[in-house]
Amino acid sequence: MAVSFDHSIVSRVQQANDIVDIVSEHISLARKGREMVGLCPFHDDQRPSLYVNPTKQIFKCFACGAGGSVFTFVQMRENLTFPQALQRLAERAGIKLKPVRQNKTADAPADVDPNMLAKVNMWAAKCFAKNLTDEQKGETARKYLVERQINEESIKKWMIGLAASDNSLVERARSQKNVPIDLLVKAGLAADTGGGNLSDKFTNRLMFPIADVSGRIIGFGGRTLDGSGAKYINSPTTVLFDKSNSMFGLEQARHKIVSTGTVVIVEGYTDCIMAHQFGCTNVVATLGTSFTAGHSRILKRYAKKIVLLFDSDTAGIEAANRALEICLLQRIDIKLASVPEGKDPCDFLLAAGKERFEELIDNATDVFEFKWKRLKKTFGSGGTLIDNKAAIEEFMQAIAAAVRAGNLQAVDRGVIVNRLSKITGLEARQINLELDRRQKTMAKTANYPGAAKMENQKVQRLDLGDGLAATAQREILEVLLNEPKLFEEVKQKITPEAFDVPILGKIASVLFETLGGGETSLSAVLARIESVELGNAIAGLAQAGEEKGNFNLRLSGAIEVMQRRQSQKKKGEIKSTKDQKQFLRNACETASKRNPHNIGMV
Repeated sequence: MAVSFDHSIVSRVQQANDIVDIVSEHISLARKGREMVGLCPFHDDQRPSLYVNPTKQIFKCFACGAGGSVFTFVQMRENLTFPQALQRLAERAGIKLKPVRQNKTADAPADVDPNMLAKVNMWAAKCFAKNLTDEQKGETARKYLVERQINEESIKKWMIGLAASDNSLVERARSQKNVPIDLLVKAGLAADTGGGNLSDKFTNRLMFPIADVSGRIIGFGGRTLDGSGAKYINSPTTVLFDKSNSMFGLEQARHKIVSTGTVVIVEGYTDCIMAHQFGCTNVVATLGTSFTAGHSRILKRYAKKIVLLFDSDTAGIEAANRALEICLLQRIDIKLASVPEGKDPCDFLLAAGKERFEELIDNATDVFEFKWKRLKKTFGSGGTLIDNKAAIEEFMQAIAAAVRAGNLQAVDRGVIVNRLSKITGLEARQINLELDRRQKTMAKTANYPGAAKMENQKVQRLDLGDGLAATAQREILEVLLNEPKLFEEVKQKITPEAFDVPILGKIASVLFETLGGGETSLSAVLARIESVELGNAIAGLAQAGEEKGNFNLRLSGAIEVMQRRQSQKKKGEIKSTKDQKQFLRNACETASKRNPHNIGMV
């Protein structure tokens, strides 16, 4: 389905979302002159190379070439289409979008609109919240919250609610004409029990709405209140929700995560809520599933370091252990902390307080130390040969992952190999050969077509053309992006059709249309661009033009080159690429002699 939005609403959404605010929600920015600078999230940036210009409302990375408007940034950061990014930013600003055109072919599949599911989820969350405050329906749930010492402020902040046992969600939807029943099923809120009869999916459960990073409710987690069924169940997988790629509390925690560079991961909803209630607001929770590569890719957008806070029982230790290799392969610094035996993080906070909780995080164990202790414990406990072999393989797998990800220096590797040799009796040469073999296996897995990829979009290098003809076209665009008042001179002599380099032709069409309509700012041009690649290219051309300066002189030479070339093409005097280049060289030499300062183009 192709959806189009009126340009005025796009511009309104753009103006309502300051690019500094948006970028700051993802990375830390520091002021540098008139601009803000930070580590670029679109490549492995070791020194701040991403600049944000508050005046022009654009961003630009001088290392990888990423650049564009606030829409481009969100598209790249969240791997969204332009309409999705527009919707995301509109919701953030409280602006309602109304598509002006929707085209759908007769044989196109019946798509589920994610935004409609999000609206249904929000409606359901409000219904659940109302149930919780009901004097009779919510009594048991409120008592549970009091027992867990979750206060009223937290209940409102996290929109905690109650799924009653009276099928009330389906009944309410039927009584309200603006809530399509079929969307309840598609959102996983209702189930078909046969014969067209529907019933609530969640009954007699304390409900925890799960939001994405922009605040949209994408699913729910429900805790049983009567002991029937599983203790916790989540919404099924939908176009909005996948528990392997979702984190509870990320919306509430991301600002603190970005400012501290650290994210703390706990297992349960109440653990996360209680941490925030005590002021530890960089805590998120998994959704009853093991820590996955999807989780690590999401968190890598915001955090430099992950601290896994797990229960000290066997299940908790094993869950944390499985998460280590995932983070190592994603090049994330990871440490582990555990609460005292017999407690979960929620209980520990209530018993020991915020200061002791933060001490646990600060004293988290390094991944290699954790792995080494596990290995020594196995060998020291007189385990079987099979146990010892499994422990060695686990340890070597972690080391191989760290080496491949660049998290382990050669000297450190040598020390670890020697220590491993002493405790196992294996020769250092054998250990190094095995580590190399495992790295090769990991490399093959990483290159497999189905392997998980980073969700950030990377910068795609575009073909901006070769030769002097393309250079002249770029020159004109660079000048107009910086000095739009020169458009009056350009439009009398050059049309967008004269730009025969495909990507430059597309940019010229948008630029001429924008400037012709009286809008002269770079942000106004970018507001008409839906392609990430075009946004990157325009930002690059604008920056290159600003650095060169000499706008009038460069424009004069470039126009003359393009006019002469067009004239010669009509007369058939330019027959080959070689001839074209020679002609353009002659034209540029003529222009340069007439004005020796006009050297920016060549």
